[in-house]
Amino acid sequence: MAFPTSVNDQITDAVSQSNVQVLGDASAQAAGVLAQSMAQAIGQAAINATAQQQNTATLAQAVTARATAVLLGGQASKPQ
Repeated sequence: MAFPTSVNDQITDAVSQSNVQVLGDASAQAAGVLAQSMAQAIGQAAINATAQQQNTATLAQAVTARATAVLLGGQASKPQ
């Protein structure tokens, strides 16, 4: 203790130890929050990539069907 006070020394020590523990735990909590945020962002990026791939495949299938219809001499409707 730096200087004597009217508060019991045990109480002062307990509060000091509690404050040190909070400061010590802060970096671990920050790292945990960062890890969770990164995992969520990477997961969302994977979902977006999958959705884009599905949309591209659907578009490719529509183009193939249209081109096949034109090649076979079928009625190809004009785009509106």
